[in-house]
Amino acid sequence: MKKLTVFLTFLGLVVVTAAMAWSGFDSVLRAVMRIGLGGFLLMVCCQLAVDGVLGMAWHAAFPEIGYVRLLLARMVRDAAATCLPFSQVGGIVIGIRATCSGHGMHRASDREVELPEAACANLVDITTEVMGQVAFVLLGVACLVAHQRTSPFVVPVVGGTLFLIAGTAGFIWTQTHGGNLFRKFGGMFTRSLASQWRDSILAGADNLQERMEAAWSRPWHICRSASYHLLGWLGGAGMLWLTARFLGAHLTFSGAVAVEGVTCAIMSVGFLVPGSLGVQEGAYMAMGHAFGIDPSLSLGISLLRRGREIMIGIPVLLLWQFMEMRGLRQSASVEPAPSNGEGMGYSPSSNVVKDS
Repeated sequence: MKKLTVFLTFLGLVVVTAAMAWSGFDSVLRAVMRIGLGGFLLMVCCQLAVDGVLGMAWHAAFPEIGYVRLLLARMVRDAAATCLPFSQVGGIVIGIRATCSGHGMHRASDREVELPEAACANLVDITTEVMGQVAFVLLGVACLVAHQRTSPFVVPVVGGTLFLIAGTAGFIWTQTHGGNLFRKFGGMFTRSLASQWRDSILAGADNLQERMEAAWSRPWHICRSASYHLLGWLGGAGMLWLTARFLGAHLTFSGAVAVEGVTCAIMSVGFLVPGSLGVQEGAYMAMGHAFGIDPSLSLGISLLRRGREIMIGIPVLLLWQFMEMRGLRQSASVEPAPSNGEGMGYSPSSNVVKDS
């Protein structure tokens, strides 16, 4: 898996470099520079606003967890997936850790979140995000058909969306019924483990399953979360429309929804590629061509998207690492230190024997 990640990262960099060379490095650079510093900072602020909506989507599904904790954990999860050489799976693992730990990244009044609850919250949030994404992709396909009925992207994107719907339904079923299967067959996989480890794993699986069933037993919360996610996807289309306007490209908002929707569908297929390197650029160039946008402008839009993600993601990751190190130091400082030489091979009674 590690070799595959390195290979896909290298291949993505090659694709991006080749696309820029084909479009002309000077043309792409001029397209990017058109936005100006003020326009770029405006796009960063828009991204932060969309992040706030995504935090609301997560909080709608888990109102018992603090909004600030969920917002920051979501930003850490996204930053790990976009700024680090990890696939989306690696970002999910880091997101679970960020949700579970906190370490000063939340209000003092917030309660602690244990690992099963953090894992459940992240999995359910990802599922509701995919539910919103399915609706957004279908809306994007409708806008694409309205613009160009004979577009070659319609059939494969609709087919991929159907597979995405089937996969989402299966993922939801697994979350609500997977614990029963693990109870039946989990002993087969944990038979070779020590008894205390096996009991701990089975108990943790039961705890996770109970939390999953409790989360999915609140359909209104799930629907609200998916609706907020759909609003976040529409916000991404709005940022694409605004970026295109800054770069001088003629693109309507419905066209931006079509471009962003189909691009998101293509990027979902390449979720194993770290940061969607090459996949995002190719999708933007292909969809930009369908709407008459110059390839250099399409690449500029993609690079500016990466730029705003890095502008937000790197400080978020650095802040999270600082909080993690501070939390570890605090945990180490509260451990009781050995007194009177205990724990160091020294016993006070031994001196009594020697002195006597």
